Amino acid sequence: MSGTLHLIPVGLGPAQPERWLPADARALAGSLDTYIAENAKTARAFLKQIGTARPLQEITIHTLSPKTDVGQIQEWLAPVHKGQDIGLVSEAGCPAVADPGATVVAAAHRLGIHVRPWVGPSSILLGLMASGLDGQRFAFHGYAPVDPGERAKQLKAWEQHSARHHQTQLLIETPYRNAAMFATLLSALRGDTRLCVARSLTTDDEWVRTYSIAEWKKQLAPELDKQPTLFLYLAPRA
Repeated sequence: MSGTLHLIPVGLGPAQPERWLPADARALAGSLDTYIAENAKTARAFLKQIGTARPLQEITIHTLSPKTDVGQIQEWLAPVHKGQDIGLVSEAGCPAVADPGATVVAAAHRLGIHVRPWVGPSSILLGLMASGLDGQRFAFHGYAPVDPGERAKQLKAWEQHSARHHQTQLLIETPYRNAAMFATLLSALRGDTRLCVARSLTTDDEWVRTYSIAEWKKQLAPELDKQPTLFLYLAPRA
């Protein structure tokens, strides 16, 4: 009997796993003895937090990077054909969503391996749910350019696309550059464009607010330094 590749979400920040991962998913994750992970260190921290059936040092963790070739991934997945279950985890949130784990899932499908996604936190969906922006049409862009001029230019281009297609734009930033991103959003976007800032979702520091750019400019800037933050905005129809 063939095994299964389990897609197991991990936490978005410091919070008890009971808060963001269902009991069945925690039990399954703790029973596996082989994982494919974006970061072995954070994968071990996740497993230590939820508890495992065997000592952590006996659990195999294959480290995935964007440079990992398909042949290596196929070798990692080979035991599944012999009935072994394997877990796939991201560094934060849902594996294979804005995450290199998608290459593992694609390989599993090519090999005819059963893939099972488990319920857990996704900052993209949680932020969209809480934003009050359009949840029917949206696009996640990952990171904007680091250069301030190019960043402003790209944000404006996404804003124009948002206005034409009534599509919510989502992006993230390296936590220590959050303040710079927020400042650029306020300077580059139109006053009537609505911006949502979703900080530290699922943790005790969770904070979500949506205002127009003009309204944001009347307030003190939120504290975003070194905290994972999702930015979402929607421009009025063109």
